[in-house]
Amino acid sequence: MRALAYYKKKDIHYAEDLPEPTINNPKELIIDVAFCGICGSDLHEYTDGPIFLPKDGETHPLSNSKLPQPMGHEMTGIVREIGSDVTKVKVGDHVVIEAGCGCKDLPRWPNSKHYGSEQCPACASGLDNCCENAGFTGLGVVGGGFAERVVVGEYHTVPLPKEIPLDVGCLVEPLSVVWHALKLANFKANKSALILGSGPIGLAAVLALKAMGASQIVVSEPAKIRRDFAEKLNVTVFDPSKYGSNAVEELRKLSTSGNGFDYAFDCSGIKATFETGLQAITYRGSLVNVAIWGKTLDFDPMEVTLKEKHFTGSIGYVVEDFKEVVDAIHRGDIKIDEIRHLITGKVNIKDGWEKGFLELMNHKETNVKILLTPNNHHELD
Repeated sequence: MRALAYYKKKDIHYAEDLPEPTINNPKELIIDVAFCGICGSDLHEYTDGPIFLPKDGETHPLSNSKLPQPMGHEMTGIVREIGSDVTKVKVGDHVVIEAGCGCKDLPRWPNSKHYGSEQCPACASGLDNCCENAGFTGLGVVGGGFAERVVVGEYHTVPLPKEIPLDVGCLVEPLSVVWHALKLANFKANKSALILGSGPIGLAAVLALKAMGASQIVVSEPAKIRRDFAEKLNVTVFDPSKYGSNAVEELRKLSTSGNGFDYAFDCSGIKATFETGLQAITYRGSLVNVAIWGKTLDFDPMEVTLKEKHFTGSIGYVVEDFKEVVDAIHRGDIKIDEIRHLITGKVNIKDGWEKGFLELMNHKETNVKILLTPNNHHELD
């Protein structure tokens, strides 16, 4: 099988001899991949990894799988084959895959050291995204969507109405990240929101907030090219680098009340954005961390206490978030043409390293989402 695969540390390359995925459990199915987006976590596996992927010579603790392995977890495709107990979809259906794996998947992997174990407390409580054994399709657990085909569990398969194009469907994954964060924050319509960072997740947050009825959306981003992406989505943009130490004060002035925003979403994960978000929200406002941090941070708890502010974190998504995002797109609450605005390239998997990974690493600010495809159904025509 053709795929762009992770072989070992600092070695990601295209090959045509990867093993075909097979159905080993009656609740599994095989997908013909249409498109799969390159995520920042994929880039980090090369620059800083292995992180989620197994180390050289080791196996993944959840599935006992080993390298090489096709990467990619933001995928759509067409159902090719189904296991005997699959009832949610049929051959030929279009689907989007929720790539998280955890305790609910253990029956698929009898060789796992966790096989037969009780579900962890998070999964037993329905918090699959907080699973103590969490991993991802395409990030070490099993092969992902930078390939011709992928095997997935039925539980992670979400039907995609054929009115939603398969390339657009790849953005359901980043949209679900922020959709989950908005739900966790108990976001209410007709409230104001500040987004810190205008990368793929920040731009996805714009679309999710619009769908949920935000009365005002402001995006704070120092890089002009990224601000321009946000501005094309018809929201207010703010350049914090123009105001130095007065940036928070100027941001608060932009809020509808003039006293700060009801919600702030940190999609950058650096000290400056955290501090800005915390100070820019109003009394009893909420700051939600959506970013993945590589460092710890000191902050003054009294900034939260004296104004009864709320700070919480949001990690990933659950299958229900995918279903709700697909429904929102199908209803038109999230516009297909605005989602397409986030797609800055489509590349055949054979060119995925040079025109996908390297393009994103070397020209980060001019790209949002590059999709890879095996092009088996003429996706690039």
